[in-house]
Amino acid sequence: MTAAAVDRAEERTPALRAPDTVMRLGRMGASFPTRLSFLRTLIRRLAASGAEVRRPVWDMDIEGFGDAVYTVRLGGHDYSLVAFSCPLADEQRSDRVIAEAWDTSYVLYDGVPDAAEIARLRANAPRQEAGRFGPRDLVLSRANKSVRFFEHVAESLSQGRQPDRERLGEVGYLLRTTAVYGNGKFGIADRFVLAERAGLDGPFQAEMLTVWLIREFSHDLVEHVARHRAPETFVPLSPELRRHIGVGNSTGLGMAPFLANHPVLLNNWVLARETALARVRAKPRLDAEQVQRLAALWQQAARHLDQWSVEDQTLMPRILRLRGEWAEAESWIEPARLGLPFPVASLLDRSQSLSVDFQELLAATLIEMAGAENDDLAAGMAAAREGALQPAMRLSALRQLIREHYGWALSIPFAEAAETAQFWYVSEEKLEPRLGRRATEPGQELELPLDIARQVQRLAADLEGEPETLSVAAFLARFPQHRHAVRRIQTTAGAPYAEIRDNLLSERCLPIDMLRCKLAFFGASKFDPRSDRWTRITLFQGAPVAGEIAAGETDNCWLPVLP
Repeated sequence: MTAAAVDRAEERTPALRAPDTVMRLGRMGASFPTRLSFLRTLIRRLAASGAEVRRPVWDMDIEGFGDAVYTVRLGGHDYSLVAFSCPLADEQRSDRVIAEAWDTSYVLYDGVPDAAEIARLRANAPRQEAGRFGPRDLVLSRANKSVRFFEHVAESLSQGRQPDRERLGEVGYLLRTTAVYGNGKFGIADRFVLAERAGLDGPFQAEMLTVWLIREFSHDLVEHVARHRAPETFVPLSPELRRHIGVGNSTGLGMAPFLANHPVLLNNWVLARETALARVRAKPRLDAEQVQRLAALWQQAARHLDQWSVEDQTLMPRILRLRGEWAEAESWIEPARLGLPFPVASLLDRSQSLSVDFQELLAATLIEMAGAENDDLAAGMAAAREGALQPAMRLSALRQLIREHYGWALSIPFAEAAETAQFWYVSEEKLEPRLGRRATEPGQELELPLDIARQVQRLAADLEGEPETLSVAAFLARFPQHRHAVRRIQTTAGAPYAEIRDNLLSERCLPIDMLRCKLAFFGASKFDPRSDRWTRITLFQGAPVAGEIAAGETDNCWLPVLP
């Protein structure tokens, strides 16, 4: 390729991966975190502002029960994590969302609470959903101890030694959250309170800040307990181990419908990631620094995979295969090969012969290699609203949108029992979305409208024979049951990655794929499925702690590796 041809190629518009490829459940369930993940964005914002965390309140007894407040200034506003630690009997400790008691509970507070506000929160935060909250309460959360590991760390530090690295690698957290609520739930502040505030204006930034501060609290709490056990022999956590201890999380079916219910938001997340990948793919050449960085990241990913083991009999074989593929493909990034024109495009094309897990890890690695080049994309990942009905649209235009964007939906054979084997509903007991078996479980009359493909098919059938010039308003006056589908089709017309292009009612639908996709955008790692319906993860493992942020540490926590 001539130099002139290379220069022309540099100017071409980067090609995005097709939605029919990207938005399939099997690929979504192979997602990895990237530099655009929400916790990474928060870390960069904290680092850019030189954020310092203060602890104005620490009122804990020798066993670690009491109150604490952590305050950080971000974007010109003070935010405080108000934390409460309480005794909890083992039989009350549960990861279920309907639990009524937890080891610890939290509120992210808008400002710095005085004694009266702390007293108010003390009376309500430990009750969580049953409590009463107001507009200065931004996020509500709770967490249980990883009891055996918390005790191991406390006992080790009290005796003057660091915790066992193997056990740390297996668990990775002292506290495990069971919910992090934002956006107006249970009377807390609505999303619009933060939507225009610098620092917390992106997706889930307030929730990520809450979890990062909970991590600080967990470190301090275990050291406090250890120090009081044996002050003469106590040692604090070493910096490298402190950094490797994140926050655990248990996530189940309640999160899965979120992606289907927020199509424009999902599009913005995926579009940002795919644009970042397309930019990297379009590079006609890599400089020496990028080649070295790619090699270092390849090794980091390999070590991460070696330290990632789960009991799940579906995921573990995939991890083992991925380890082997990653090791064999390391020869692909030899400097001589990367010196050829469009080396990233060549890597991505070659990866198509390997597993989807490999393809998605390679994509995440290449985005990471590009570093700050794609950070601007984070600004477009929020969505102000999901769109409104356009009643004046002609049916000819509506039909065209269905043909262009919903061919995948029209091809699903819903007459086959396997394609409607499952249904989504809200459990009266758990007050969370659940998935039932249509043939054996009651409740399908309460089915949630997550059957997007079936709705589109029914709409298309009723559109047959209707005049092309008829308006949507006139059509819906006769067929009001299609209002939801019509609005969705109109809304997603300019959002190519808005739809999960699979049947969410099919017996083949695995909710774990939706969970992993969303959690990867959060920045989660070490996915540990406990079934195809819920998983444990770790957040902020490997991320800078508060003292490191204040000292100038920046975002370097892609795939955590225990040193």
